[in-house]
Amino acid sequence: MSSSSDILIENHLRHARYISDILDRRMTSSTSTTRSAKHAFTRQVEEVKTPKSDINALILDYLTLAGYPNAAAKFSSEANLSPQQPSSAISARQQIQTFIHKGEIENAIRAVNDHDPSILDEDEPLHFALLRLQLVELIRKSRPGGDIGPALEFAQTQLGPKAPRTPQFLEDLEKTMSLLVFDHENLDPSLAELLKPELRKKVAIEVNKAMLEKQSQRRKAAICHLVQMRAWSEDAVRKEGKKDLPARIDLGLDGDELDKPSAIENGHEPMITT
Repeated sequence: MSSSSDILIENHLRHARYISDILDRRMTSSTSTTRSAKHAFTRQVEEVKTPKSDINALILDYLTLAGYPNAAAKFSSEANLSPQQPSSAISARQQIQTFIHKGEIENAIRAVNDHDPSILDEDEPLHFALLRLQLVELIRKSRPGGDIGPALEFAQTQLGPKAPRTPQFLEDLEKTMSLLVFDHENLDPSLAELLKPELRKKVAIEVNKAMLEKQSQRRKAAICHLVQMRAWSEDAVRKEGKKDLPARIDLGLDGDELDKPSAIENGHEPMITT
């Protein structure tokens, strides 16, 4: 590969091909030697044959909505599927998520506003979350022993006027300002969470959802909805107690002998499009 980005794209593609192959094998694998030992419900599931093209479409949908433009473009070409969004729209979301994950919140806010100013204008909680995260990054840079002036000024001018509007805003600001007082090596767990990468990830996800909504797209990938629907259905049927189900129903992605074919591991197997 010529660069780290090429390696990342190939990794996304490898995972996409891997999952596509697993799901396809799960949908088509039922041998006579093991069939009699399987639960009746499991046999019914195996009799449902999902087209490979439908599986690939689910994976492309995820790559598109999660913001992987190059992987989505290559996967759609390999799977003989039409792109679900222009690469430019996916790239815009990807760039903003990258800024947030790197802690470059000012750049992220500027990029969101350049893309569509109404996103933050119409979503005050999201705007506040971004500004609060920017304050966290300013405080992070000022410790230990640095200049806390920029963080104080930012809090007063950007967050101070917004905080009194809701109790949650005020609580979040007060909690964040506590980072200026306490030693970052011995923080209370609730404060330490503000400095962990998970907060950046959480805000990045919410920004991506807001941008998708503005693009008249679903906020979640279809495969996420399917997993949630499956979990809800299983729970409802078990509570009703009228249908015999196996003690455990796996999604089938937990790595057994079907999950690690050598052709998938090396990432070079061409997509099956039939």
